[in-house]
Amino acid sequence: MGTEKRKKVNYRKPALFAGIFVVAIAAWGFNDDLFQITKNLDVFASVYKEVNINYVDDINSAKLVKTGVDAMLEGLDPYTEFVPESEIEDYKLHYVSTQYGGIGASIFLRDNKVYIADIFTGFPAQKADIRQGDQLVKINDIDLTAKTNDQVSQLLKGSKGATIRLLIKRGSEPVVEKNLIRDEIRQPNVVYSGMVDGNMGYIKLNKFLENSADEVSTALAAIKKNNPNGIILDLRSNGGGILQEAVKIVNLFVAKDITVVSQKGKVKEKNFTYNTVATPMEPNLPLVVLVNSRSASASEIVAGALQDLDRAIIIGQRSYGKGLVQQTFNLPYNSLVKITIAKYFVPSGRCVQALDYAHRKDDGSVIKVADSLMHEFKTKNGRSVYDGSGVYPDIFVKQERFANITQTLVSKLLIFDYATQYRTAHPQIGDPRAFVLKDAEYADFTKYLAGKNYSYSTFSEKILDQLKTETTKEKQFPEIQAEYDVLKAKMAASKKNDLQLHKEEIKQVLENEIASRYFYEKGRYEANFKYDKELAQAVRTMQDKMQLASILKGEGSFKVIGKPVLAMAAKNDDKDDSED
Repeated sequence: MGTEKRKKVNYRKPALFAGIFVVAIAAWGFNDDLFQITKNLDVFASVYKEVNINYVDDINSAKLVKTGVDAMLEGLDPYTEFVPESEIEDYKLHYVSTQYGGIGASIFLRDNKVYIADIFTGFPAQKADIRQGDQLVKINDIDLTAKTNDQVSQLLKGSKGATIRLLIKRGSEPVVEKNLIRDEIRQPNVVYSGMVDGNMGYIKLNKFLENSADEVSTALAAIKKNNPNGIILDLRSNGGGILQEAVKIVNLFVAKDITVVSQKGKVKEKNFTYNTVATPMEPNLPLVVLVNSRSASASEIVAGALQDLDRAIIIGQRSYGKGLVQQTFNLPYNSLVKITIAKYFVPSGRCVQALDYAHRKDDGSVIKVADSLMHEFKTKNGRSVYDGSGVYPDIFVKQERFANITQTLVSKLLIFDYATQYRTAHPQIGDPRAFVLKDAEYADFTKYLAGKNYSYSTFSEKILDQLKTETTKEKQFPEIQAEYDVLKAKMAASKKNDLQLHKEEIKQVLENEIASRYFYEKGRYEANFKYDKELAQAVRTMQDKMQLASILKGEGSFKVIGKPVLAMAAKNDDKDDSED
């Protein structure tokens, strides 16, 4: 007994010593970290103090500190950011709520003048017959010449119920005064909902801010009254927002107690799994989610979860690939910092994050997750999906890019100005879904362009110019100049036909812009329905019950989603994005 007891005591001494040693090492490590933090903060404060006292010119202290903090956070990711007190209200408007006091209009600047860009339905600007294209001359007797966009926006905003006096000029008409009462402006998250071809319900969700799930629920309830054959949830170009709203939206279509998304990070207390908590509103109707390369974050949670649960067909292009979760932390003096605290994982276990911010190149640039590092995961029905590159659609639809001529007409506001002129000449256009610009009206548009500056360079012309530059450097240009001049002349002649060559897409943009003059955002969407290839594909897919079932069961080519073409699609997406 005594020997056994001594053995136990002797046996435990090294373990006890090792434990004390580990604790000591941990304490030393903690103290070392604490010293490094204190040291670096002291250095930062000392640099700031010496610069503030000794710099040759006056220093804007707040700007200097923000620049320093921004530089510190820049090496992490684009979503970790410091928000000073002066920017808090704008931050809340863009990332939290869509509510503010105003007149219900957006603006743009041109030649130091302020113009109305868009009108929101049902708010003071629309009720006062303020229109897109109107010039805003004064606000409460303040001349707007040379004012910045932010300055004008601040003048338009204010408390609900307050009077605001505007001087408005429309075309060649005399300046008129309009007195408006500011209202509480709530820009909707759901910008359009209704029925489309095939008796399909359509919901266009632009943001995941406050009440977005309630808005989708309301839209869905209205659609269900029409006994739809299917539902289309459009998340194209939706950059995301509040994660919890995404979970609620998934819950509208998925049964209770199902995992939608999990977030996992360094701080275990912030790791969390979000499950559905309510009975779904529509668990059975065929469902399509539309995505594109600008669908990100919360959009990818909804699309990825519904794909993993085999509840919806995803149609469009590969989504952006933002699988990071941010949380805001309040700082002194009414400022805050938004920090990436975790990555999120949809039901199959995959994370859609495409860029690896933790492992940058030597020059600081960010790299994409390599194909070799992507992992296979399984949906509920056993379909193969992959992490590291956004949500790849079940049915890929190539995104058409507008020609240079079309992009130039839009960017130089010639489409916008013609739509304004058209609205003045035509009191009404009828149903925007049926609105088509007649050939004679398109000819009138081409006449309108006469004398206008809409010059542009094609991609081929840019390559030709590069050829001239390089051959000139190498003193070879004289040898090819004759061929160069002939080719350049042919390209210039070809461009003269662009208005006719790209007539159909230019008409599409014109019709959308003109329809918005009469029916605002609603008109823009409805005029474009007849041109929307992804929407048409969604309708066809839900009408084809056999294909619908094949996709969700993972039969044939639908067993694997994305992997065989992922690398090529990623390259194509990058090429497309670089041309925007």
